[in-house]
Amino acid sequence: MTSPEPDRPPQPESRRLDRLDRLILNAAQSGFPVAARPYAVLAESLNQAHGLELTAEEVFSRVRALRRDGFIRRLGAVFNAQPLGYRSSLCAARVPAEKMDLFRELVNQAPQVTHHYLRSGELNAWFTFTCRRRKDLDEFLKNLKETVGLDELYVLDGENTFKIKVDFRFRDE
Repeated sequence: MTSPEPDRPPQPESRRLDRLDRLILNAAQSGFPVAARPYAVLAESLNQAHGLELTAEEVFSRVRALRRDGFIRRLGAVFNAQPLGYRSSLCAARVPAEKMDLFRELVNQAPQVTHHYLRSGELNAWFTFTCRRRKDLDEFLKNLKETVGLDELYVLDGENTFKIKVDFRFRDE
């Protein structure tokens, strides 16, 4: 078995995505409805597109199970931070293998972290931190360094912003 991605727990061996799970994941990635009853809107959209008879409760239950089982780590909107008064910082750290679990746990708990990942090389753990005040980032990094015992942790502030949309498409077979 390979090691899990840094930002999600291992998938249970017995849990497999079925066709309905894949359809829900495909529909929700970039088109999650902003509505009073988003799961009803999502159910109706899936029903029309695939000839299903889902209820909002069934879709909600599926999404909750996908989150519980580690297939969905975060469900939330992604905004253009700068016009809203926020700044995003890319951070890189050298994290020893024996401290990676603690590092992951702390980074996963921070709501300001939109994503993080492992890379090969000297700086092996990367994440993006979005906040209004630099003080919030500084406090988070200080705690992270002290708790994990990191020697190297860098903040790479961007000069330009580039947005790349990524959707992971699941076959519905």
